[in-house]
Amino acid sequence: MSFTSHIRPTLVTLGLFTVLFGGVYPLTVTAISGTAFADKAQGSLIREGDTVIGSRLIGQNFTKPEYLWGRLSATAETPYNAGASSGSNYGVNNPALHEAATARKTALGVEGPVPVDLITASGSGLDPHISPAAAEIQVPRIAATRAVPAATVRAAIDAATEGPTLGIFGEARVNVLEVNLRLDGKFK
Repeated sequence: MSFTSHIRPTLVTLGLFTVLFGGVYPLTVTAISGTAFADKAQGSLIREGDTVIGSRLIGQNFTKPEYLWGRLSATAETPYNAGASSGSNYGVNNPALHEAATARKTALGVEGPVPVDLITASGSGLDPHISPAAAEIQVPRIAATRAVPAATVRAAIDAATEGPTLGIFGEARVNVLEVNLRLDGKFK
């Protein structure tokens, strides 16, 4: 057997696998996901007419008292910047973690215990959800600022609360953007 008799099958196999796994397979998966999960494949975008106002998958920075506040963002400079996503990597003994948590609790104006997800960043720093307990603790502030009954705020929270994935994975969670859009009358 000559050297070229080994090269030819190798090159043919390389070409076949390149076309198959570098072209056909990715295009097929993209086509299937774009058809079967069109909303998710496009980023789970929330639109107002033709304008994109957010995504169900990436948090936004709400700091005004009339809005539900999400988790702290660990992204540098611009909060919830997906291009700069990273965790804070602060350990429980790190003073920076305690300072950030204390500052957030003070900004919330809440006495007593606060749900941990409301005063710490998520692993990616982009989490769009908070726990129902973290949402509930903010109801009095939002209701007072908007001069609406607390039941109105709770109804918006309830409508934007998702149960565990497939009914068993994870915990109930509240999509902060959806609540705020409902409170503004922009999301039904």
